[in-house]
Amino acid sequence: MDHPCYKCGHAVEDGKAFCSQCGAPQIRVAIAEPAPDLAASGEAVTALGGEVEAGFTGPASPVPVTWPHAPSQIASCALAAGVAALLMFVGLNPFVAAIVAGFLAVSFARRGSTSGLRAGAGAKLGALSGLLLFGASTILEMLAVVLLHKGAEIRTQMMEKLQQAAARYPGPEVKPFLEFVNSPDGFAIMLVASLIFGLVAFILLSSLGGALSAAFLGRHDPK
Repeated sequence: MDHPCYKCGHAVEDGKAFCSQCGAPQIRVAIAEPAPDLAASGEAVTALGGEVEAGFTGPASPVPVTWPHAPSQIASCALAAGVAALLMFVGLNPFVAAIVAGFLAVSFARRGSTSGLRAGAGAKLGALSGLLLFGASTILEMLAVVLLHKGAEIRTQMMEKLQQAAARYPGPEVKPFLEFVNSPDGFAIMLVASLIFGLVAFILLSSLGGALSAAFLGRHDPK
């Protein structure tokens, strides 16, 4: 059988791929029309059992995890570090002050919040407060050395503590160690090592205080 060419109307035998008159291809593929533009129609469609507003194309990337109260919690950590630094100034042991800073950071962060904090989140707040406490105490020590010229006094106090510790644990290696520390290079190395130890200790102890505070205060949260 023949059929007319869609372009020129010339009779073309069935099965022929092209028209002998105009050369137009006779094999045509039908393409389905696109769905109506949902954004233009302003209607909602149902997908996966829920309503999706028109024009919604889905998230381009995973939803970021945010911490909506981060500024207030950082302020709570700074306040806790300030209180702990003040307690250190009046004579509280620095390591005890670090634990207090972590405990207070969680306590301050919970004020005005209806949701409690888990031990892990409390430990993070405590770690931040410990870092801030260490920074504040280090800056104060540096100001005391520079402005008040207490460098010699601080060095004397550190050497006295080392000598007292050496007296408690006498040994053949103690005297060479004290001689090394008493030298300028040895004292500088000991000072850097003391700062690193203090930083790690403050962060760990404040984390412990924050975790304990979250666990203790969380027991009183309404169920």
